[in-house]
This record gives sequence, structure tokens and C-alpha cells, in this order.
Amino acid sequence: MYQTDPPSPPKNTLPTMYDLKSEDPQESGLPDEFHIYQPQLLRETFQPPNYSADQVFTASDLNLYYDPRHPQWYKRPDWFAVVGVSRLYEEKDLRLSYVIWQEGIAPLIAVELLSPTTEKEDLGKTLRDVAQPPTKWEVYEHILRIPYYFVFDRYTDSLQAFELTGNRYQALEVNDSGVWIEDVEMSLGLWLGTYQGINRLWLRWRDAVGNWIPTPVEAESQRVNELEAILARYREQFGELDG
Repeated sequence: MYQTDPPSPPKNTLPTMYDLKSEDPQESGLPDEFHIYQPQLLRETFQPPNYSADQVFTASDLNLYYDPRHPQWYKRPDWFAVVGVSRLYEEKDLRLSYVIWQEGIAPLIAVELLSPTTEKEDLGKTLRDVAQPPTKWEVYEHILRIPYYFVFDRYTDSLQAFELTGNRYQALEVNDSGVWIEDVEMSLGLWLGTYQGINRLWLRWRDAVGNWIPTPVEAESQRVNELEAILARYREQFGELDG
């Protein structure tokens, strides 16, 4: 495409979500069970009270294209969240990938689940060959400038949290109530409980007063229990219903 004066914006000249690959045959196999269940729990409990559901997008293991100068470069976060963007691509389609020059809004939060092969890169401890794309840490910190970055090691049950301060990530204290994120009026912490039949420590979102945000299954169970309790009190007061 020839150069215009003034130059056309990247959104109009660079490849779109439909042009960029959503899968890479060179990548290794599908995620393991933990890499499926943990992002799912994060998605189910990420319910910012200050954003409507149609203005929240979350994804796991989805290609995130980040550099208009190198439109084929991407990272694939284990989980990330964007607020203030349409739930659907251009308000009409499920996303094949997340293309920053099309969306215009970078993620607010990124989560990586450590594995032995990715630990050094996830924690910014690898040196990049100048001929290679930047590491995840470099992309999150310097290019996308994601405000909050979490790294969870399921083998040691340790959570590390970082907040972008100026041009650098600074470590945050992770206490019993988790890490508070004012932008979404929630905190992210470690929850000991059973999810998908597995009892262990999980990353999970909680509300402003410290309650763990229920999954849809848990919310439905709570509603059933509340109705049964109301019915039991009614029966105690008025006796069994006729019929």
C-alpha cells in the first residue's frame, strides 16, 4: 500500500484479526489440565462491579499481537483481562486473537502459570537475542505496559505480583487478602478449595469486602439453598402446603 499524507492509522493498513493466525503448528501440544482449569476459574470469577459484562474481555492461551512494526509477532498469556473494550470483536464476532492495533486497549491484567520450561522468561530472567522477538516480560512491561502482572507457581503454591510503576515492574506484597486492584474494585488471591473436583490452592477473585466471587455453578447452588431455607421456615411456621 502506498504512503498517504497524513499516514493512514495502523488499524486501516495492518492485518486484522481475520488475517493473523490463531494457531501455530510449531507450538507444542495442548495445555495440561491445570492450564485449562485455573484460567477457567479466573474467568468465571472475574466480575468487576464497575464494568458491565459486555465491556469486559478475558482470554487464555489466545494469541496476543502487540507490535504494529512486527505484525506477525505475538505472545500467548495463560490468562489476561481487558476492561473498557467490547466483549465481542467490533461488537459482533468472537475473537480469533487479540490484535492491539485493532482493539486500541491493552490488557489491564496478565497472569502466567509457571512451568519449568517457562519460568525464566515469565520472571524476566532470560537474555534476549537481538534477532529474536522480545520476551513476555519485555512485552508486558515495555510494549503493552500491562499495569498488573501475576505469576503463580502451582508446584510451590507461591504467587508473585507486579505493578507497573513508571517504566518498570515493582513487586507487590501478597498478603492473606490477596492483591487489591482499584481499577476493577476486586482483589486476586489464593483460595484453598475444590474446583472441578480438585482440592488445592487456586488463584481466584474476591470482592471489595473480601468475599470470594462465586462461579455460576456456586451461585446457582447458593440460590437453591436459599430457596430451600425459605421453604423450610415457611413449613415450620405454617405447616406443609396442600397438594
